[in-house]
Parts: sequence; structure tokens; C-alpha cells
Amino acid sequence: MKRNEIDEKYLWKTSDLFESDEEWEKAFSKLTNPQFAKKYKGTLNRAENILHYFRAEEEYETALLKVYLYAHMKHDEDVSDSKYSSALQRVMQLFTRLGSETAFAIPEISSLKEEYLTAFAKDKSLSDYDYFFLRLLKKKKHILSEKEERILAEVQEPLSTAYDTFEMLDNAEVDFPEIEYEGKKQRLSHGLYSVILNGGDRKKRKEAFEKYYSAYRKIVGTLATTYYGNVKQDIFFKNVRGFNSSLEMALFEEDVDASVYQNLVNCVNDASPVMHRYMALRKKMMGLDEMHMYDIYPPLVENADMRLTYEEAYETVLKGLAPLGEEYNALLKKGRDERWIDVYETPGKKSGAYSTGVYGVHPFVLLNYQKTTHDVFTIAHEMGHSMHTYFSNRTQPYAKADYKIFVAEVASTVNEVLLLKYLLNTTTDKNLEKYLVSYFLEMIRTTLFRQTQFAEFEEKAHAMAEKGEPLNKDNLSELYYGLNRKYYGDALYHDKEIEIEWARIPHFYRSFYVYKYATGITAAVAIANKIFSEGEPAVKKYFEFLSGGSKTDPVSLLKIAGADLTKKETFASVMKEFEEALEKLESYT
Repeated sequence: MKRNEIDEKYLWKTSDLFESDEEWEKAFSKLTNPQFAKKYKGTLNRAENILHYFRAEEEYETALLKVYLYAHMKHDEDVSDSKYSSALQRVMQLFTRLGSETAFAIPEISSLKEEYLTAFAKDKSLSDYDYFFLRLLKKKKHILSEKEERILAEVQEPLSTAYDTFEMLDNAEVDFPEIEYEGKKQRLSHGLYSVILNGGDRKKRKEAFEKYYSAYRKIVGTLATTYYGNVKQDIFFKNVRGFNSSLEMALFEEDVDASVYQNLVNCVNDASPVMHRYMALRKKMMGLDEMHMYDIYPPLVENADMRLTYEEAYETVLKGLAPLGEEYNALLKKGRDERWIDVYETPGKKSGAYSTGVYGVHPFVLLNYQKTTHDVFTIAHEMGHSMHTYFSNRTQPYAKADYKIFVAEVASTVNEVLLLKYLLNTTTDKNLEKYLVSYFLEMIRTTLFRQTQFAEFEEKAHAMAEKGEPLNKDNLSELYYGLNRKYYGDALYHDKEIEIEWARIPHFYRSFYVYKYATGITAAVAIANKIFSEGEPAVKKYFEFLSGGSKTDPVSLLKIAGADLTKKETFASVMKEFEEALEKLESYT
């Protein structure tokens, strides 16, 4: 269906940002000449001057982010529309200019003696920035001179083209073949591929799987070069900032202790026999002599998938998230009724789903809704992101509102866990109950095990490049194929097509992002269990986390909500829940 054929109530309301493109142009024109260096350079040695600078930068940055968000959303409505691609490029040039104009500030402030920075962290007039100053004390050795920081700001845009190239290839230029589905020939797409792979027609799954990856096989060399460019960008920054590895740099930027990452990888690897056991059970339940990669997606229980309309799905989400209280539920309704959400897939629309927002305006959500259980949970997931953004923006000043990426997947996954447990606790349909148990296993497989597999791929690919080994389609595919065998075991036939799955993963262009899905579901299960067992006290603590923004380090914020990721026991408890669900599913067979 074309975009102009969709009922307006299913389209996000970009006019909440700007009424028109003309209004956007006027706002853009006011931002084209930022001049911070001329006014503030050489003055950032007193609390009053620093406060004035921060406020001025925040005012400009908020306006710029609003301009960016509008162009970004309009671009994602149809990524092939050059008008908004150009608008987005113009905005990105302003970000580069802003980075250059403000490059003096952090080196100038960080050059002050430690006692000054410590005093600023305690100064009440700078209370919005206390965490910033505490972090700056740790960052001092990684901050370069003003001239060097300016150069880094200038090269940020040309070095970021790898993702832009991938996005254009993946969303607009990958040449997917036609496939006959539901009685008509149609072009294979990301959304249609997902629907077919989750369907019960095995021959059609095989056909879609082979055709989908045949399209990527044609451009895998280009995608390998593109991904290598992204890795080289990370290595460049880790070298100039004095980190031992790209992973160390990523963890430092998030203020996350390395033990958290290692706890995750070690615990998931330790639990691999349980995953192999689950794969063996899936093979048995499906009655297959040989189980292929395209067989791990369809539900194990037939005729139990919730094929709900969008309206029915949203009402189900509202009921599932009722334990979070009336205010939370009212905000979910507000988001639906006031068009925060872009619901359906249309030609050229960006694939997948996300939540986005800017300080001072409500969040927005992009969906590509299909009538699958997965997409019901996607509503809960993305609205979890939006509620986290909403509460942090409402509670924290601008400087502390933007929560770390490390905790970005927690609120979304708490919603998924709550919804799942609601459905398990309320259904009287044994077939649906069996289906939901298997769905929970899939949730853990895809969000915990699969994302940790992705994280290991990123870590090893970066390590190879950091040792001077060029990355290409052959060694990247060999690496990925080996990890796939390790994670899924011998019950599965590892089709050759899966070796290039790495080439289609957008999140690899946000390096060391994916492991946060895995730590996110670990924290989410712990938090959801506390909400169920403790009720209102746990909800109150959880809202403190939702409202916390980045007022302190993300690991400490999670501890407030009841999830301590510095302890292996927290990870082990999720593995135990996975095994218990597996035992329950085994008991049905």
C-alpha cells in the first residue's frame, strides 16, 4: 500500500516538530552560523562563564536536534526520496560545524587543575553538570589539544559515510528478486521475508531464504568494504584517544565496567549446552530429519500465533503493561491517539522499528506492523523506549536527560517480559500457553544468545583489524559461520547462506551496541520479576530508573531498579529461567 493511501491516524505527526517544510527551512536558516569560539574561547575557567557557555550550547543543540529529527523522520518515510536525503546531509554538515565550533571547550575545561574540576562538580550553580565533571576527571588523559579536537570534529562527517552507504544499499538498492506469495508475485522485502520465515510453508521459507541471501551475495564484497571502513573508523579514534582496543573505548564512553561485558559473554558461552538442547528439541518437535537455518523462526505450536489487527495488538499491550500503573497506561494511549507512531510498511520506508525523540517534544515510533506475535511485542518494545525517553526528559535537565545507550534496551525489554508473563498468566488455552513458552525461549534466544553472538563477532572482527589484518568478505564470513556453529550446535544444519548474515545487520554500524540488547534483557528479567513479586515498591524503584536519564553511571542506575550486572548471579538467573522454560516445553512433548 502506498503512503498516501494509509489512513492519517496510522501516520506519525511530523507537524508536532514543524508544520511544513517551509517552517523547517526557516528554523534551519537560523542555525547555519554557530559562533561559540568567538564568544567563549578563553573564558571557561570560572563557574559563571562555564554555565553561560553550556546554556548557550544547549539552546543551539536542542534547536539543531529538532531540525535533524524532522529531516530524519521524513527521510525514513521514503529513503529513496532525494529531497530529504539532501536535507539530512545539510543538517549533518551543521553538526560537523557545531563540533568544530565547540572543539575548544572540553580541552579548555579539562586543562584546568583537578581541584577546579572537583570544585565544579560540587558547585550548586553547576548541579546540572556534576556527573559531567566527574566523568571529565576520568577522561582527562583521553582528551587531546584544542587543535586536535577540532580536527577530529571536522573528520567526523567524512568518516561516518560507511553507515550511510550501508543504509542506502540495504533499504533502497539491494536487488531483491520476486517471489510468489499468497497467490501473487511480489518483490521480496525485509518485511515480507520476515513474514515468510515465520510462516509454516517450509518450501516457501527455503525459497525466500535462498533468494534473500542471493541478493546480498551479489553485493557482499561491497558490504565487506563498507563494514571494514566502519571498523577502521573505530580503530582511528581508539588510537588517537589512547585506548588499548575499540571495545575498551566503547565501554569507557558508556561508563560501563569491563566485567559486565565479560560476565555476559562468559555466562552465555557457559549456557551453550542448553541452547544446543533447545535446538535439538525444536528439531524433534518439527519432525525434521535435518533442520536448516530457515527452520528456526516459525512457531513450534501451530494455530496459536496471535494474528491481531494493530488496534487489537495495542489493546493487548495496554493490558500487559497494567502493572506499571495508570499514568504509564495513559501515556501509552496518548501516544497511540495523538499519532506518535508510524504504523505500516510502505514502499521505500525504512525497515525495522525504532523510537526516537528530541528534548521538549514527545517521542516518535517507527513500526512496520505485520499481523504476527513478534510485531505485537515490537509495539511494547518500542513504546518502552518512548516511555523511558518521556520520563527522563520530563524529570532531568537537558544535560542529564539523554540516558546512556547501555540502558537504552532495558525499558523496552521490561515491557516485553511483562507482556509475555501477562499472557502466560491469563490464557486458559493450553495450546496458546505452550506457544508462549516457546515464544519466551525465542525471546531469550534472539535477544540474549543471538545478540551476544553478534557482540562476539564485532569484538573478534575489531581485534583482527587492530592486529593489522584487513577485513574482507571471506574472513568475515568465515568468522561469522564459525560463531554460528558454536552458538547453535550440531542439531542444526548450518546453511552456507548464513555465513553472510553479518552483512545485513544495521547495528554493526553502531559498534558494540548489540551486546546491550543482551545485558538489557538480563536486567529486564530481573526487574520484571521484582515488579511481579514486590508490586508497588518495585514499580516505584523502576520509575526512579526510568526518570534517571544519565544522572549517574548506567550500571548504578540499574542497581536502583534491582538489577546488578556486576554479579554473575544476575546473568545466571536468566539462564536458569531459560532452562526452566525449556523443561516446561519438553514436558509438553
